[in-house]
Amino acid sequence: MTRRTGASRQKIIAGAADLIRRRGLAGSTVRDLAGHSGAPLGSTYHYFPRGKQQLAAEAVRYAGDLVAGILEQELKAGPAAGLRAFLALWRQTVLDSDFRAGCPVLAVAVEEPPADADPEAARAAAEVFAAWQRLLAASLRDHGADPHQADQIATLVVASVEGTVAICRAQRDITALDHVAAQLERLVHSAVG
Repeated sequence: MTRRTGASRQKIIAGAADLIRRRGLAGSTVRDLAGHSGAPLGSTYHYFPRGKQQLAAEAVRYAGDLVAGILEQELKAGPAAGLRAFLALWRQTVLDSDFRAGCPVLAVAVEEPPADADPEAARAAAEVFAAWQRLLAASLRDHGADPHQADQIATLVVASVEGTVAICRAQRDITALDHVAAQLERLVHSAVG
């Protein structure tokens, strides 16, 4: 793949992730996903011959990798730092979009694929959530948390933050995320303290 080809493909993926986090997967056609990135529809089908599910899966993995990279970097300073970065990322996403955007991973995870479609995007969402949970749990364990409790807290963090982002969007208010942030930080400190 040439550099230009790779950049074009990546632009389509990034555009798809952005549109999915705003409209969801069901609310976006392949034409919409291509148009949002500025790519011609033919290019989209060239890079994603299996169509919308393939493109959505790539968009979910792209978003997941961006978040995982931030988590990996911040977790070097400990689980509380990683938690704060995870929360800050979603806080910024919601506020910068004026409550119009959330997480493309969640958007894909909650939508039922058509009966005749391969649920490739939903599988990608499950993989991304599991990866985020593994990163958080490993940091908690590395900093003294009981292994079983670390897994449970990591699941709680991801589920709480994802759900709270949805609440904030619906209420058009960031307060719920601030409340959840305070409680999760207390929980993380008690688990490693």
